[in-house]
Amino acid sequence: MQEPLLGAEAPDYDTFPEKPPPSPGERTRVGALQNKRVFLATFAAVLGNFSFGYALVYTSPVIPALEHSLDPNLSLTKTQASWFGSVFTLGAAAGGLSAMVLNDLLGRKLSIMFSAVPSAAGYALMAGAHGLWMLLLGRTLTGFAGGLTAACIPVYVSEIAPAGVRGALGATPQLMAVFGSLSLYALGLLLPWRWLAVAGEGPVLVMIMLLSFMPNSPRFLLSRGRDSEALQALAWLRGADADIRWEFEQIQDNVRRQSSHLSWAEARDPHMYRPIVIALLMRFLQQLTGITPILVYLQSIFDSTAVLLPPEDDAAIVGAVRLLSVLIAALTMDLAGRKALLFVSGYAMGWGPITWLLMSEILPLRARGVASGLCVLVSWLTAFALTKSFLLVVNAFGLQVPFFFFAAVCSVNLAFTGCCVPETKGRSLEQIEAFFRSGRRSFLR
Repeated sequence: MQEPLLGAEAPDYDTFPEKPPPSPGERTRVGALQNKRVFLATFAAVLGNFSFGYALVYTSPVIPALEHSLDPNLSLTKTQASWFGSVFTLGAAAGGLSAMVLNDLLGRKLSIMFSAVPSAAGYALMAGAHGLWMLLLGRTLTGFAGGLTAACIPVYVSEIAPAGVRGALGATPQLMAVFGSLSLYALGLLLPWRWLAVAGEGPVLVMIMLLSFMPNSPRFLLSRGRDSEALQALAWLRGADADIRWEFEQIQDNVRRQSSHLSWAEARDPHMYRPIVIALLMRFLQQLTGITPILVYLQSIFDSTAVLLPPEDDAAIVGAVRLLSVLIAALTMDLAGRKALLFVSGYAMGWGPITWLLMSEILPLRARGVASGLCVLVSWLTAFALTKSFLLVVNAFGLQVPFFFFAAVCSVNLAFTGCCVPETKGRSLEQIEAFFRSGRRSFLR
């Protein structure tokens, strides 16, 4: 039997006693050719994150353009600009709330596909806007789609990925979101603001076409009693030559134990609420670092500083550095571990991709759909409060005040990581859940 999650012996850590599981190398030694379908399914899903990252920073080049617009119906005041920048996060919060239902009702894949409807409508509204209400409604709809995908995609990817590559694949949602932001910054150098919205439609359409051919999560299918479909989905994902019997039995056993609906009494059990509280606090603290208002107003921030390059060029450089950092995180996460990167790296290598991955890894299966939606709801309500107030605080007290606050939050995050965040490198989702069931309190090893 493998060692327990954090390395200590525990008498109740006996998840699958029928037969010893194969080693991690044996379970994941399927090679790149056999994993190519997992990579394809992941790519199809994370196109939703590309659209999310693109839509999130859409206001960065657009707000300066509209503040100087000659059209009185589109010219923005500072207050209107703060609403245009922040209303996206309200839509994202609503998307996270809907994911609490849709994630378990439609399944992870169909929920991601459903997000294309508000996303496409939102881009169309902004592309054809002739008044502030169309801009705000378009931002809200793209935010709703982003919040929905932010809750569904990490869960889908974690449930289809083998344990040995789940860290790398788990970083791809953040990687694609950053790539989407970089694409927006780069296109902002070339295209007027209306055509930026038109360009945003492309990834949404590609995502829909590709996901139509991808399987649903085997865990979701098993939770709905569709065992034969789940077996077919797992066989398709792992490849023809992979032995999936042990993995299928492991997933089936875990789903069977958790097939009933979660009651309030069970929700008060530590093995249920502890991982949920950890995930919620990680998402809350991640937003308190200030990443969302910084990205939303990035070009305006550079415009108010004494940098040498034009603000639009600086924004593109930041996007490129973020993309490189997330790529490094994706390549090292399964080697260095999650906690190590949270301690020693910046946002794009640590608290950006890893919080999304850990959310999908540690949430218990029975509560995963609802809890992931709740995490996104908390995250984006926090982001709204920060994004709406950011410009007002800067105008009243200067740019240094919010950045001092963000720096203080980063110090709190270090202490939280050391005390509360478990290491999940190389462990299956079932093993991670068994760790929380064991009742041990130390997260330090």
